[in-house]
Amino acid sequence: MTTIENRPNTALLVIDVQNGVVADAYARDTVVANVGTVVDKARAAEVPVVWVQHSSDNLAQGSEQWKIVPELSPDESEPLVQKRYPDSFEETTLESVLDGLAVGRIASGDDSNATQVIDALKALARLVMPSAPGAS
Repeated sequence: MTTIENRPNTALLVIDVQNGVVADAYARDTVVANVGTVVDKARAAEVPVVWVQHSSDNLAQGSEQWKIVPELSPDESEPLVQKRYPDSFEETTLESVLDGLAVGRIASGDDSNATQVIDALKALARLVMPSAPGAS
């Protein structure tokens, strides 16, 4: 496994698990439950959880559609990165958040978003993606 020098840690990224994004997703409840399981495991293992929340014309900040699904709740100590583009690194604080946590490996709570792979490569991080349905 490749790790960025001086960035030996792993973080879990939870990206766009918002009401307006996952409402009509295939197996929505299963995927959200699996993401919740991965979040719980990360917290138990003291792996940082970083939340990324998208806003756009269809996901206006503060709206019900924009909110993270009610089954998941970021802890006050966990970073929450706001984004306006599909790329989680474009014009966001994500890279500086990961740098501050010395993160060189990223785990994703959901394997359905191919842009996460591109985002991680852009950040020169190692991406680990557990299967969404049936994640362990």
